[in-house]
Amino acid sequence: MSENAQICDLLVIGGGINGCGIARDAAGRGLSVTLAEMSDLASATSSASTKLFHGGLRYLEYFEFRLVREALIERETLLRAMPHISWPMRFVLPYQKDMRFESDTPTSKLLSLFMPWMKGRRPAWLIRLGLLMYDTLGGRQILPGTKTLDLKHGPEGAPLKPLFAKAYEYSDCWVEDSRLVVLNARDAVARGAKILPRTKVVSARSEGGIWTVTLKDVETGDTHEMRARMVVNAGGPWVGQILRQQIGSNSTDNIRLVRGSHIITKRLFDHDKCYFFQGTDGRIMFAIPYETDFTLIGTTDNEHSDLSQNPVCTPEEKRYMIEFVNAYLKEPIRDEDIVWTYSGVRPLYDDGASSATAATRDYTLKIDDSAGAPALHIFGGKITTYRRLAESALEKIGTRLTVAQGPWTAGVAMPGGDFPVDGVEPLITDLRHIYPFLDDRWARRLIRAYGTEARDVLGAAKTIEDLGQDFGATLTAAEVNWLMDREFARTAEDVLWRRSKLGLRSVEASALETYMTERRAHAKDIA
Repeated sequence: MSENAQICDLLVIGGGINGCGIARDAAGRGLSVTLAEMSDLASATSSASTKLFHGGLRYLEYFEFRLVREALIERETLLRAMPHISWPMRFVLPYQKDMRFESDTPTSKLLSLFMPWMKGRRPAWLIRLGLLMYDTLGGRQILPGTKTLDLKHGPEGAPLKPLFAKAYEYSDCWVEDSRLVVLNARDAVARGAKILPRTKVVSARSEGGIWTVTLKDVETGDTHEMRARMVVNAGGPWVGQILRQQIGSNSTDNIRLVRGSHIITKRLFDHDKCYFFQGTDGRIMFAIPYETDFTLIGTTDNEHSDLSQNPVCTPEEKRYMIEFVNAYLKEPIRDEDIVWTYSGVRPLYDDGASSATAATRDYTLKIDDSAGAPALHIFGGKITTYRRLAESALEKIGTRLTVAQGPWTAGVAMPGGDFPVDGVEPLITDLRHIYPFLDDRWARRLIRAYGTEARDVLGAAKTIEDLGQDFGATLTAAEVNWLMDREFARTAEDVLWRRSKLGLRSVEASALETYMTERRAHAKDIA
């Protein structure tokens, strides 16, 4: 490589939410940024979350007040920036006075010590105290506060067993997790970053205080080198592997790999609120309205030590979740009610906690100069705090590189999100007026995915036929072309399970794959 080859400021390894969030923030501050992701964007943990912007009510039991406060504040910051892919949601926590728990949280240990008659039980006053803190720690401006529900007379009680007569209702937010990653990547590109999906970092070596990095195109096998002043290791579950194998660091920091599995069932209730169920083992489980016709249930916390094994929802986890929610539901669910499952591995910082459930969800950032050039390693984190994590990362980066600009991302709209939080319905109405062939469901899906860019996706179409090949479930060639040209999609799986969840619908997946393969080949021929 020529000594005069251009040197970029940052090479970010990992195309999940943390990597793309850091790339966006850094590019917006004027740094030259390249991001390499060995698979599709959001192909691992960042598309396998419970899909919530939430403070983490249960983290209060572990005294993680700083993390909860930061996450609560972030909910509304993020909601304003992406009102198309995130929206408020009310959560219903059914309460039964005599329900007992087996829990080893610091809170339960204190209760057992000072009030032994409360052992194994979350009393109503403790739940109310937690919800009061939840309402006040983050300084709410948009989201409504907690209230008490009468389940005997309200629609929230209809799906539940009669023994649940009372509930507490509080606020959090929904987010389309994998779309959030892609929008961060797109905005990073708009600000000058280079995003390289399906590009693996083979090795990185320090030469004169500069990183020389070998990159491999996963599809073609071609390799090339680049140079960077600093490496950011945002590899998620692979952060430890990258740290020791690709970068060659002797750091002793470790991560704890925890598998979280989810099941998707037929729709279990008619309202649009989420349930927060408490288990007798001290854990919690969400049951969330999902993609109009389904219910999302999760998550589990199990150790996952072998990254060579793809995370899957095991029969034991499936059975655990079914039995968990059936303790609450009037009409129990069965295996045949499950339409899809998914699992992801959370890369939590190893803080020595006694169980996967108790392991911290906070993030830890470590600067490492041991290889002769600076590297920043990202451990842990949660989707709600990704933007603040990126700001913290830029503070660390600023100790090694010149970063002329300060924080800027708070409240800055994501692509398609330049409209008010309560502006979704007017956008749907306008879209149907401009494109009369759209029904409400189709228009709503497009606005929820693309916001103000939905018109750009549909272009000058006057009829459905103008949108090109129809793959089913309202997916047309016009939308696929947008996803390929603007959102880094290359395969049918990218489109059906990450850029959207249309894989749950009747889509002609093989026809879609053929179309995308032929379009890529044509683009290559004319390049």
